[in-house]
Amino acid sequence: MLDQMKQRAREKAICVLATVSHNKPRCSLMAYTTDSEGKEFYMVTSRETSKFRNLIDNPNVSLLIDSREDDKAPDRNRAWALTVSGRAREIVNREKQQEIGLVLLEKNPHLKELLDKDDTAVLCVEAESFLLLKGVSESYYEEL
Repeated sequence: MLDQMKQRAREKAICVLATVSHNKPRCSLMAYTTDSEGKEFYMVTSRETSKFRNLIDNPNVSLLIDSREDDKAPDRNRAWALTVSGRAREIVNREKQQEIGLVLLEKNPHLKELLDKDDTAVLCVEAESFLLLKGVSESYYEEL
């Protein structure tokens, strides 16, 4: 089941990133890509955002990846949602930043302007667990 979860994550390009600020959750819609194994999730943000400050203060995050774009009502019984829990860090290696930037642009060309800015941080979320919900009654949990 873990392979199926990682495959679903690799196929999508948008997630919801949940961070914490003063014990309150904060969600942000983010474009992302993964490494080839589906263990690391990469995204970019300005260092001036509250999400970036939240990640510095508390690197524990959740990502929500789902099928809402695929499953239109009334056939929602095929809907799925994948929650990836992990820890975020900024990638500081310039070569790695550029490599990730190119991959992100393939799936998300609208990120070009953000990637060209000097204050943009390239983030990596290292997955620690996956929770897949299918329909209204099936759930599968895997820790890495």
